[in-house]
Amino acid sequence: MELPLISSIQRVQVYETKARYYIIGSNSTETTFRVLKIDRQEPKDLVIQDDKHVYNKVDIRKLLEMIASGNVKAGKQKHTGEGFMKYVSAYGIVGFVRFLEGYYMVLVTKRSIAAVIGGHVTYKIEDTVMQYIPNMPADKYMHPDEPRYVKMFQSVDLSSNFYFSYSYDLTHTLQYNMAPSVDPKFGEPKQTDKHKSNVYGVKVAPERNYVWNKYLIEPYQAHVHSDWILHIIYGFIAQSNMYIYGKSVYITLLARRSNQFAGPRFMKRGANSQGAVANEVETEQIVQDMCVTQLHKGRISSYVQMRGSIPLYWSQDISKMVPKPAITVDKRDPYFHTAGLHFNRLLYRYGAPVILLNLVKRREKRRHEGLLCDEYKDCKAYLNQFLPPDKQLIYIGFDMAHYTKKYAKHTNDVFDRLAGISRFCVKQTGFFLQLPQLRSGFWEQPEYDGVKGNKTESGCRQTGAVRTNCVDCIDRTNTAQFAVGKCALGYQLCALGVLPVPDLDFDTDCVTMLEELYENMGNTLALQYGGSLLVHRIEGYRKIAPWKAHSVDIFQTLSRYYSNAFSDLEKQQAMNVFLGVFVAHDNELNIWDLPTDFYLHNPDAAGLKMHRKSYTMWCDPAIFNHLPLPFEEACKPSHSLIQVLSREDEAVNVLFENYKPYTLTDIKRLAQDMEKVIRNYRHRIYRNPSPFERRASFDGKDSRFAALSIGGSSSHHHHHSGKFMLQSASQELGRTISVKDSTASTTSNTSKSSEDSSSSASSVEGDIVTSSCSDDEKSHFKHRVAKVSHPEPNVYDLDLAQYEEDEFTQELYKRYVDIGAADQSKLSEMKVPHLMASPKIEPLGEYPGDIYGVEEPEVSKRSMDVYIRYVQCGLGGASEPSAANKEIYRNYIRQLYM
Repeated sequence: MELPLISSIQRVQVYETKARYYIIGSNSTETTFRVLKIDRQEPKDLVIQDDKHVYNKVDIRKLLEMIASGNVKAGKQKHTGEGFMKYVSAYGIVGFVRFLEGYYMVLVTKRSIAAVIGGHVTYKIEDTVMQYIPNMPADKYMHPDEPRYVKMFQSVDLSSNFYFSYSYDLTHTLQYNMAPSVDPKFGEPKQTDKHKSNVYGVKVAPERNYVWNKYLIEPYQAHVHSDWILHIIYGFIAQSNMYIYGKSVYITLLARRSNQFAGPRFMKRGANSQGAVANEVETEQIVQDMCVTQLHKGRISSYVQMRGSIPLYWSQDISKMVPKPAITVDKRDPYFHTAGLHFNRLLYRYGAPVILLNLVKRREKRRHEGLLCDEYKDCKAYLNQFLPPDKQLIYIGFDMAHYTKKYAKHTNDVFDRLAGISRFCVKQTGFFLQLPQLRSGFWEQPEYDGVKGNKTESGCRQTGAVRTNCVDCIDRTNTAQFAVGKCALGYQLCALGVLPVPDLDFDTDCVTMLEELYENMGNTLALQYGGSLLVHRIEGYRKIAPWKAHSVDIFQTLSRYYSNAFSDLEKQQAMNVFLGVFVAHDNELNIWDLPTDFYLHNPDAAGLKMHRKSYTMWCDPAIFNHLPLPFEEACKPSHSLIQVLSREDEAVNVLFENYKPYTLTDIKRLAQDMEKVIRNYRHRIYRNPSPFERRASFDGKDSRFAALSIGGSSSHHHHHSGKFMLQSASQELGRTISVKDSTASTTSNTSKSSEDSSSSASSVEGDIVTSSCSDDEKSHFKHRVAKVSHPEPNVYDLDLAQYEEDEFTQELYKRYVDIGAADQSKLSEMKVPHLMASPKIEPLGEYPGDIYGVEEPEVSKRSMDVYIRYVQCGLGGASEPSAANKEIYRNYIRQLYM
């Protein structure tokens, strides 16, 4: 059995002397310690020593006392501060960085829990500290540009959306982390003790494209123990707890941003010469049944998709102050070498097929985004020539903006089209599923008809991924990714045994919660890349946004425009310095003196020779031969550190790491703001606690019928016969998505005249077409519609319309209210006619006393003594412990420290 190795350094204490920094790292229980020594006499070099020795609590205390005694100067320590003293407490080392003078040390001083994935806790950085290492005189000469570089580096806010974990690799997907690292031919580890079982402890090399402190850990990574290294990602992590009749199901949304070709919106477009694209973000949706916490024994599923700019050489001229700068293709690449490098890396990480969901506009009065659309289709057609049909890139073009304007009055019509595309994508790629026991015939069920992926004995592995893009990869992309995530969530919950069929409807608590997760992720990523929140949100495409949403969108548009015009250059320079793209040197140009950073991100343009692949075999042979499976998982054993440890060892005890029985319970953690469907999303008027129950909208309409009726219709249309509903259903069936023959994949380009003459079907193009459904699909859909056609009982459990509002009824109701509010003893004093005639209310029954009276229960003397001692302890403090308790405490101290 394989278990991830947990870092033995989770607490850091920094002590300083005049000559050195001593960094004491310990595990969470403070039973093992390691020591780093940093020389402060070197002005510009980083001299760091790790003695590789593991100390216990007694040894580390003696070491600190010895260091303190060696740095005490008689009569001077108190006044000069040259002795040994503690500098700061932290939770890890971010790294070391140097500009024009000496090195700086960056430490994590505050953290908060972001999510729990299979018992592995992930943390969000809340605060950091940056300390200059060399101990130089105050009058020493300092380079005049040093403060500006420090300020530029610190403008990258590490307390905003940076995450790390001591036991879980956040740079890889869940499927990769659960893939075997040990070759099966080695079998289980040898058991040296019959009373203790051994397991394999595994530590995997991170994916460096997602490690944002990669440049900061380079100066010391090769000289220290691996537990000192903290790999930090940048993006978004959020988690919600979906209660299903008391059963917790965690839904985690994780977005990891690539550090390659990184920068703000107009500064980074398209791709660089190495195949890295702008705004590349990998999104992972994890669903886990929390009945069992451990990953390898629990029930868990994940689905991965990504976003990124179109992998071509293109940009937008920002020299002119216009809202939409013109798009220009900077460099013609007839063999699409850059795109080939990009898709080769996608096949390496995700496998095949890679689905290209292109949301760029095709119908415009003036050619703008259409230039990229045509070039992108040519790129796909060229690269697919050298791949077999079952491994080719699948292109789907959907003019989402045009479709939204054309059907502005149709509720949910955009999502109806996206639902068909999403189901096609999820079926093509499959999804990752891990179950402890998979019953026979599981994948033969009709719910999983057409679902591909690599089926295993314990579930399924996702092969391929959906790559979504628009021009900015912000607004439209986020909405499309939500649609794909919603479809994938239905399959995930169905496979985990939560749902009978893989279908989720809007206006349920589950989908509302998922929509909020994607909305928060979209806002975070939009701020990072675009400089503002989302302009076009999910509810806007659903046509349910409130009237004030339009003014909010205008404000966000202005905010994004201001950020792009006045602050993007500073953000790009800070990011280049933080990531090590630009390294400052004395007597050379500073980063603010460079006219452009194009040569920094394109090494071949700077004169460096780069290996160019064949124009035809753009996919590496090793990757190609391993398709449709991702070759990255096959390389995992060669990138892993493996140790044989006891199962009870703290280095592999995930439950001990998660629940922390050695610490006191934190009240803040008990009240952790993890979103709960039953509390935050379900309205109180509903008695059914299921998060999959449809809720009536508060405008008087029931959303169950809005999706099947013509958009904009009034509520009386909902009472039409089932014939009308089936007719609307058949219209929806006409937009079902299916796959073309493999021979048609290279003929996706259609003429403009055919686009103009076509109807709504022309909004989707590429390797999928609209077609009629099979008889089985129609019967299944009719069955679903028949279920919807019978509305549920009124959610208030009372239909007030059946009671007439006559004068007699109103008088009775008025008497009822007044009697309940009035004091019976003062009825005679009140001059209310209809109350004066009210009968005297007396308790009914044969008991002489007041049946509503309550007698105080008798309390025993022993209980009173306990309560009195409790009160006295609160007033005067704890009492003196007994002699026996004192002796027990003395024995405990002797065993622990002596």
